[in-house]
Amino acid sequence: MNKIVIWSVIAALAGFLFGFDTVVISGADQQLQQLWHSSDAFHGSVVMGMALWGTVVGAIFGGIPTNAIGRKNTLLWIGALYFVSAIGSALVNDPYTFAAFRFLGGLGVGASTIAAPAYVSEIAPAEKRGRLVALYQFNIVLGILVAFVSNYFLKDIGTNAWRWMLGVQAFPALIYTALMATVPKSPRWLLSKLRYDEARKVLAVINPQADIETLMLEQNQEQDSAGETLFSKKYRFPLLLAFLIAFFNQFSGINAFLYYAPRIFKEAGLGDSTALLSSIGIGIINLVFTLVGVALIDKFGRRLLMYIGSVGYIISLGLVSAAFYFGWGGMAVPGFLFLFIAAHAIGQGAVIWVFISEIFPNHIRASGQAFGSSVHWVLAAIIPSLVPVLFNTIGAWVVFLIFTVMMVFQLLFVAFLMPETKGKSLEELSKQLIK
Repeated sequence: MNKIVIWSVIAALAGFLFGFDTVVISGADQQLQQLWHSSDAFHGSVVMGMALWGTVVGAIFGGIPTNAIGRKNTLLWIGALYFVSAIGSALVNDPYTFAAFRFLGGLGVGASTIAAPAYVSEIAPAEKRGRLVALYQFNIVLGILVAFVSNYFLKDIGTNAWRWMLGVQAFPALIYTALMATVPKSPRWLLSKLRYDEARKVLAVINPQADIETLMLEQNQEQDSAGETLFSKKYRFPLLLAFLIAFFNQFSGINAFLYYAPRIFKEAGLGDSTALLSSIGIGIINLVFTLVGVALIDKFGRRLLMYIGSVGYIISLGLVSAAFYFGWGGMAVPGFLFLFIAAHAIGQGAVIWVFISEIFPNHIRASGQAFGSSVHWVLAAIIPSLVPVLFNTIGAWVVFLIFTVMMVFQLLFVAFLMPETKGKSLEELSKQLIK
């Protein structure tokens, strides 16, 4: 079991690079806009948004290498993409080349949301699967916190501070890639490729009690269905679940907020330094409550955490909208957004990648995760790209009101449609959810 934990932690470190890459740009946001004299639209959609469009492409097509060359090998390539992106974006001198290198990092982010949860879910025992897969989310928020802290300490080193902010990611990318080379391949992926001898060797290490013959029989039954596509009628319920949880994740406004945290705090009347410090506070809150979510997900289940998160979203986002509308000053907005981050960390943050990795059969798991991740990242690209324009047109309070209303609909989704998946094997869940 200790080896499973170690391998799960290593694979989940892809989440650290995901979180760091996603948020580190927030520290360079306004500096880059001033450097290249970009309009709000160009800055939001190209300079800031190109990484997210890379993430969309990585999410859409990441299932292909995850299936073809395996979860482990895909994660090794992801580490290389992060490294090249970090070095390249730190050295460029124009917004277009900068956007191209950020796009490469985005490819890594999108593909990692497929390969890392798939790998961990396939090596973890059912009773600990939620906690181990949720390590990916923990590493995301750890990466976010480290990025906020790194940005704060690098902000005053001169006009090239943004280069250091973006370039330091090369070091964890190298470490991650080296560690990933030490883990075994997923036994369920090996079975799907009919590599039974290799699968037996891995299973003998991670679960000596596993009935390899039963898994082989179930895999052969899936192979009989291999001609079916992800969009076959029998898979429509898992597809609907993946679509809705990803849709609501982004319509909470989480990525829009993480990308523009310092800007949002300045919009609320805080100074530059206070805004960056508040961003670090967001990272700490995110980390602490993600730990709470990880600790509870296998004990209380996915649905209860989503209930808690949904109610917290509605209260906190409603208060943020009111604070901007009525002009409440001081630390009102940061305080309400701390509550928002806590709600996200316990609910959607802890659950989304676990849930999507559980609801599809083995032979289409990577494709199903690619679908859910694609929905997530298409919206994650569109919504943050619109934030600078929307703040200057309809106003911040309207933006946060829209997010509040969407979270009411999420609460209804959890109450009437979302199944509980805790404690069940992946094969058992497949039988339950395929209609």
